[in-house]
Amino acid sequence: MAIYQTLLRRNKEWAQEELEKDPDFFTRLENVQKPEVLWIGCSDSRVAANVVTGTLPGEMFVHRNIANMVVNTDLNMLSVLEYAVAVLKVNHVIVCGHYGCGGVAAAMTNKSYGLINKWLRNIKDVYRLHKDEVDALPTEAERVDRMVELNVIEQVYDLAKTTVVQRAWKDRQGPHLHGWVYRLHDGIIHPIIEREPGSKVEDIYRFDFDD
Repeated sequence: MAIYQTLLRRNKEWAQEELEKDPDFFTRLENVQKPEVLWIGCSDSRVAANVVTGTLPGEMFVHRNIANMVVNTDLNMLSVLEYAVAVLKVNHVIVCGHYGCGGVAAAMTNKSYGLINKWLRNIKDVYRLHKDEVDALPTEAERVDRMVELNVIEQVYDLAKTTVVQRAWKDRQGPHLHGWVYRLHDGIIHPIIEREPGSKVEDIYRFDFDD
């Protein structure tokens, strides 16, 4: 059986199981979407947001890209962020990376990967900021894992620099921002950083809102 056929079969089995447990499950999902959390994660197939957090459909709004980046020119990510924060009014935004991330590891080399070079450039900028600290670590694995943590921290800072988050902080004192890292070999998530609503943002990145 081809993989796509297996996926369709599993979908039917899952839907039937959910209906047997709760006949109103899909009716609720169809009519209401009120997630508490926006998850910005890596596209890595091993780090599925709902699976690693044990959440159900409808509990988390999800955006994923290579190396869980918050890029200020990425209209896709910014659109997801605005919808989640301004419309769904999530109370928490989580940036979750994972140790051993291939995107982060690739960005730390001089190898050319074609079009993806333009995306990895954003991670290279993080490496440049922390090069002395990272290079002082004794093994490549340790260097990559520390860069994963630093990258998550920088992405949380970048969230705080957006007008979307700053306006929400002004208007409703939310959302909280979180930076997490998932470890593949034991399945545990490690909190790295948290920023409360209204946290200090460097003056040059702070916006003044007239209304």
